[in-house]
Amino acid sequence: MLPEIPPPAIDHPDYLRHYGWMRQAIILAAAAGEAGEVPVGAIVVDGNDRLIAAAENRRERDHDPTAHAEVLALRAAGQVMRSWRLESCTLYVTLEPCPMCSGAIIQARLGLLVYGADDPKAGGIRTVLNLPDSPASNHRLAVLGSILEAPCRQQLQTWFAQRRSTKPA
Repeated sequence: MLPEIPPPAIDHPDYLRHYGWMRQAIILAAAAGEAGEVPVGAIVVDGNDRLIAAAENRRERDHDPTAHAEVLALRAAGQVMRSWRLESCTLYVTLEPCPMCSGAIIQARLGLLVYGADDPKAGGIRTVLNLPDSPASNHRLAVLGSILEAPCRQQLQTWFAQRRSTKPA
């Protein structure tokens, strides 16, 4: 189920671009949630603002602990770009990446990370850890958080509430 997505609050071209791509990531997250996965979606666009990869969480379906939306999208983007270096690319993801995904993003030398909701339990970008600014990081990652934060957070909270209400006592 898609959360209500408000109209853009700002008409600046950069914001409108980020809003549009994050909206697409939210649609992917909804598909993941409907498939029984934690609803997280990720999209990679190239330096010309073209979609080159899209993914949703697939850990349950693939029986793979690394099948987070971000990792899957980065892998697909690397194949399209024919390089593991994604300096000219932007990753849009509905939830702040975990430490594993943050490490993959740093290793990919991603140009920009744009995410929706902070993750107060496992955020690896700024909420729990700040891997991009740590001494262990060999890449300075540009980050823009809280794009469509409320619908991203609502989507996750609704999904988890539904899961809790359907568990047997």
